[in-house]
Amino acid sequence: MRGILTNLLNPKVGIFYVSFLPQFIPTRQSVPVFSVGLAVIHAVEGILWFALLIAATQPVLGVLRRPATMKALDRVTGTILIAFGIRLVVEAQR
Repeated sequence: MRGILTNLLNPKVGIFYVSFLPQFIPTRQSVPVFSVGLAVIHAVEGILWFALLIAATQPVLGVLRRPATMKALDRVTGTILIAFGIRLVVEAQR
């Protein structure tokens, strides 16, 4: 319920649909109907993608929940973020 409310109140979602989807509406088509159809397709693709991610992680769930694995993933993620930050600083000085 919180996710639905967050998406409904998120202005970025509305801006995306208003600015991106109209370019795919053919001429002489009902704009509201076609827009809702494209939004439904987008939502279904999102649901399928997340379902695929959930299904893909189920076999390795035990490994991912281990404290050592979580610590390693946190370190890798932190290192990558620090590297991006350093890169931004170096590029900003050029």
